[in-house]
Formats: sequence, structure tokens, C-alpha cells
Amino acid sequence: MSDSNLNEPPAEKNVDIDENLDIDEIMAKFDKESSYRRLSGIQNKIVSVLAVIFASFQLYTAIFGILPAQIQRSVHLAFIFALVYLLYPASGKADRKKFGWIDVLFSIIGFSVAMYISLNFEALLLRAGDQNTLDIAIGIIGIIFVLEGARRVVGLPIAIIATVFLVYAFVGPYMPGFLNHRGYSLSRIVSHMYYTTEGIIGIPLGVAATFIFLFIMLGSFLEKTGIGEFFIDLANSVAGFAAGGPAKVAVITSALEGTISGSSVANTVGSGSFTIPLMKSLGYKPEFAAAVEAAASTGGQLMPPIMGAAAFLMAEFIGIPYSQIAKAAIIPALLYFTGIFISVHLEAKKLGMRGMSKEELPKISKVMLDRGYLFVPLVGIVYFLMEGSTPVKAALYGLGLSVVTSAIRKSTRLSLRNIYEALEQGAKNALGVSMACACAGIIVGTITLTGLGLKLGNGLVALSGGKLLLTLFFTMITSIILGMGAPTTANYVITSTIAAPALVLLGVPVLAAHMFTFYFGIIADITPPVALAAFAGSAIAKSNPLKTGVQASKLAIAAFIIPYMFVLNPAILLIDTTPIQIVQMIITAVIGMVGISSSMENYLFAPMNKFERVVFLVGGLMMIHPNIITDLIGIAILAIVFIYQMKKAK
Repeated sequence: MSDSNLNEPPAEKNVDIDENLDIDEIMAKFDKESSYRRLSGIQNKIVSVLAVIFASFQLYTAIFGILPAQIQRSVHLAFIFALVYLLYPASGKADRKKFGWIDVLFSIIGFSVAMYISLNFEALLLRAGDQNTLDIAIGIIGIIFVLEGARRVVGLPIAIIATVFLVYAFVGPYMPGFLNHRGYSLSRIVSHMYYTTEGIIGIPLGVAATFIFLFIMLGSFLEKTGIGEFFIDLANSVAGFAAGGPAKVAVITSALEGTISGSSVANTVGSGSFTIPLMKSLGYKPEFAAAVEAAASTGGQLMPPIMGAAAFLMAEFIGIPYSQIAKAAIIPALLYFTGIFISVHLEAKKLGMRGMSKEELPKISKVMLDRGYLFVPLVGIVYFLMEGSTPVKAALYGLGLSVVTSAIRKSTRLSLRNIYEALEQGAKNALGVSMACACAGIIVGTITLTGLGLKLGNGLVALSGGKLLLTLFFTMITSIILGMGAPTTANYVITSTIAAPALVLLGVPVLAAHMFTFYFGIIADITPPVALAAFAGSAIAKSNPLKTGVQASKLAIAAFIIPYMFVLNPAILLIDTTPIQIVQMIITAVIGMVGISSSMENYLFAPMNKFERVVFLVGGLMMIHPNIITDLIGIAILAIVFIYQMKKAK
């Protein structure tokens, strides 16, 4: 594009939203969890009823009291097995419209081996560590079904990773150096993995069977009230008129949707089916339009009050209330979206983008008067969490509020059919994360049985020579690589048990160490070569997937920097800080984001040369380290180039 064209806004176009866009097909392609069978007739009714019974069991125990851990988790796993083997085919060539007798057989076997734990709970406790032949046989079948179920729902990589860990428990005596251990018998390994709360029915599945399920269910209920459309209208009324308005709408919408959804791909496809065609219609390149949506949607897992599923695991792993984690995540999440917003604004200015006309946009007063009450369940969750309620109770209150407040207007009112469908969809949406958590239990079980976590943590510190920044870098690379094949929950389980202890050994606060691994596990969704959220966006935009991934990484550059910021300065996580420090941190961080985003976009008030870009990048990076001297140097550098850019623009 020539310089003359840069100053001319694109000609006004009609929004060309592809009516034939198959959202389900895109979800199934880029989100393994969404590639389930689309059943009909009696088979669909069977699965529907089974899913609603599953959801009802979860709600019943949440309301009237969680059962003993082994019983609650094994019943949860039994329903997961039953539904997974009916809904998810064994291969891409299998029938995707109906299940066969072998699927029914596997569903029944899976349900039975999981229920074996509940039905024999007391007997298993009495013979703990001395399981009989039947116990071991059932345990072996259960472990195989977990691995196969994870392969079907989540993908082959996580099954391979868990299998490698499982094999390590056997071959320890033959491993070299610090990886060596004395080895364990088949009976000991199966018993540890299947019957104790250190393995498959351990903390990850326990969290999935309580907190995570309820928040997923809440998301399904809120979707039925039409909150997604409300978020889009609200974002349009707030930012649609601004330069590059549709892209800013995508950022705001994705941030809002992130409060109810923990899936990067689902967020990208959900709001992207509207925002991406709209951005393209106003002149944005397809790669940029898709990248904006993918980067913003990925940030949804970082956005309180309902973050990604791994945030609930973090609360259990480090033993602090979930409300404290959500509170700690506020400033980093806002900085992340601020960084994307700045990049979008600069791109719009660089290309001379216009916003939508006021006539095209809803008025914020009307949007809030009509449907503002839909915010009540989210506000309620924040209130209850801050008041000290458990996540289970907060989610239940949120569910109740969603049903009650939806009744205010007929257009959002939940009918009995809506409630039934929400229960069914919530149960189905929970299959992927629960299966991933069960599989992650094998990894945790191996680590607790062999002491591998401490060994690898010490090895990581030794490899980095005890240097904090080098250890952080190795942890970042490990998280991103794992994220190419494992979902966020499994990624976090692995890195938090291996890398987080290494960071703690070097003096990093526990919360900051776990947040660091959490962040980079999520950012894997937009980091090439496997950037599923970016690829899903590119399918909607009909853009080059790899270029979209690279562009999304540039837009989300803040996510690669913020974790280093809160490790070096834990006050960003509201750890041992004061209001004055918080204000100072936010100001310096935002200034730093402006510098780094300008460098990435090659524009502030005018196009930049290479020297200006480097200076802006250095100035922005200087603002990361929590030190008054580096902050002043960074501000001075940015101020000089800022003035130069203003003169250049004139």
C-alpha cells in the first residue's frame, strides 16, 4: 500500500458476513473437544438424558454436600467415560452421525470400571496397598480407558505424554543420572494410579468434578440468556465509532466473554464469526482481523472472575483461595488487553481506518437499560468470592442468579427447555477438561510416586546455573512446547510440578511461580507452529494460518512480557503492595506497553525507521524491571522518540 493510500480511509463497504460459515465444522477442526458426533433420533435422546443425569448429579452434590473424594471423583469419571465413548469416535474414518455396538460396549465397560471404586469404596480402603487380582485387573482397564478417552477427546499428544510418564515409573532403575529411581511393581503402580487420590482420581479430576464443572455449567446457562449478543452490542456501543472500531470491539467482546468461557478456540469462533468479517469489510487484512480475535480470545483464560480451568487447579495445588488468584490476575489481565488494544489502535491509525457510523451502532444507554441485568450473575460471583464463599457456592449462586435475572424480560427468559438444554450442553462441555484432568492425574501420580518433580526442578536450576532469568526462559520454552500438544490444564499440571518448584527454589513467591507457568501454557494457543486459536480465526477470515499465528503473537507481545514483570515484581499480583505502588506499576507498565506495541506495529504518530523501532523497544523493555532507575531511563528514552515522532508526523 502506498503512502498516499495510508491517509485515506477505505471506501465504505457493507458488512459481508458469510452466511454459509460452518461454525461447528471450524470448531471440530481446531478444537478436538468439539469434534463429537452429531447424533439424531433415539441415540441423541439416550445421550441427552445421560448428560442431564450427569449434570443433575453434579448439581445435587454441590447443593447438598460433596461426597467423599474417591466416590465423588469416580462417579464423575464413570459418567465421563460413558459419554466420551458414545460421543467421540475412535478415528476420523468412523461414523460421526451414530455410534455402534463397540462404542456402547466401551461406554458400559468404562462406566463400570470407574463405578467399581465407588461400589467397593470401604473394601478398597481396608486393603489399601494390598489390592487383589481383580482390583489390579480393573485398575489396568481403567488406566487404558483414561489414555484412550484422552486421545479421543483431547488428542494423541497428551496420551503419549502420559504414557511416557507411566513407562518411566517402570523403567526408573535403568535411567541414567538424576532420573534413576528404584522402580516399582505393576501392582504398586496400578494401585497408586487408580485407587489413590495421588493419581487419576487426584486433585486435577477432583477440581474438574467440583469447581470447573459448575463454572462450565454457569457458562452454558449464561449463553442461553443471550449474554454473548449483549457483550457484542455493548462493545459496539462503547468502541464501534472509534478508529478501527470493529477491531476494538473484538478486543472488548473477547475480554467480556472471557469472564464466562475458558476456551481460546471457543471464544475465537464465537465472537469471531461476527467481528472478523466486520473487520475485513472495513479494510483490515484477513490475517490481522483473525489475529486480533485470536489474541483477544486467548486472553479470556486470563480474565477474572472465571479464568481458564487451570486457575482452579492452581488454587488447589498451592492451597490458597481461588478468590485470591482471581484478584492477583486482575492487573496482568488488564495489561494484556491494554497491550492488544494499543496495537489495534496503532494499526488503525497507520492504515487510516474509520469506525462505524453512529447510525450503525446501538446506544450504550439503550443496551444497558434493555439487558444490563445480565451482568448480575457475574457481579454476584465476584461479590460472593470476595466475601469468602467457596468457588462451588459462588458458582451455584451465579447459576441461581442467571435463572432469576433472565426472567426480567421475555427475550432472555429461560424456559424449562432452555434449562434442560443448558444442563445437557454443560455436561458435554465438561468432557474435554475432565478427560484431560484424569489423564493429567497419571502424570501427577508418576511425579509423586518417583519424586520426579523435585529431580527435574533441581536439574532445571542446575542447567540454568542458578540464574533466575535463564530458568524463566527455559520454563517459558517448555510451557510453549507442551502447549503444542497438551491442553492448558495438562500443560499447567506438568510445568507447575516441574518448573514452578525450580522458580520457588530461586526465591520467586509461590503464586508468581505458578502464574508464570499458567500464562505461558495459555499463550501456546497463539504461538506458531501450533496456534489453534489463531488457526481457528484464520479459517473464518480465510487467511494464511501461519501468518495469522505470527501476527497474533505480535499483538499479544504483552503476554510474553507480563509474566516476567510479575516474577521480577510480585506486587503486580497484589502481593505485599500498597495503593501507591499499584498506581505506579500500572502507569509505568502501560507506558512500557505503548513503547513495545509501537515498535511491533512500526508506528506511533508516523511510520518508523529501524532505529526508532529499536529505541522504542528498548525504552519499553526498560519499564519491565521494577526499579526506579530503569523506569526513569525508559521514560526518558521514550519521551525523546515520542517528541521526534510528533514532529515527524507534522
